[in-house]
Amino acid sequence: MDSITQLAATLGERLRTLNAHVTTAESCTGGGIAEAITRIPGSSAWFEAGYVTYSNAQKTLQLQVPGELFEQVGAVSREVVEAMVRGAQVNARARFAVAVSGVAGPDGGSVEKPVGTVWLAFAAGEQVTSVRRFFPGDRDEVRRQTVKAALEGLLHLAAGEIANRG
Repeated sequence: MDSITQLAATLGERLRTLNAHVTTAESCTGGGIAEAITRIPGSSAWFEAGYVTYSNAQKTLQLQVPGELFEQVGAVSREVVEAMVRGAQVNARARFAVAVSGVAGPDGGSVEKPVGTVWLAFAAGEQVTSVRRFFPGDRDEVRRQTVKAALEGLLHLAAGEIANRG
């Protein structure tokens, strides 16, 4: 079993123990977090929904991210991922949620937000935390590291810890 599948399985065990559900809101990972979670047999008992909102329009439509945020701070920002995570959590009625938005590459980066820049936000009940990470490597490596960090952060949440250590 690879490390991502193991993380997802451990998350499932913790969430079953808590009788809690999780939801995902994904941009740069294109559903990779939800895919990792649903590899686990029985995940329907603790995985509520996954939102793949690649375009800004879909972030607004599906997750209620205010459209003006994209002009003000850009899609790869603390404000946007925090709005995404809250929108997903409310829509899915899940106790826990994760949202990611980043620049996976190979292009799309800038001086302020180079390729490998990813924002992750985590929600547990009313608490929302977020963290910016820089992941080295090509597109696949950035996406894989983001999925892993998201699952690690959710594990911290489920253990009652702050998620930004993920």
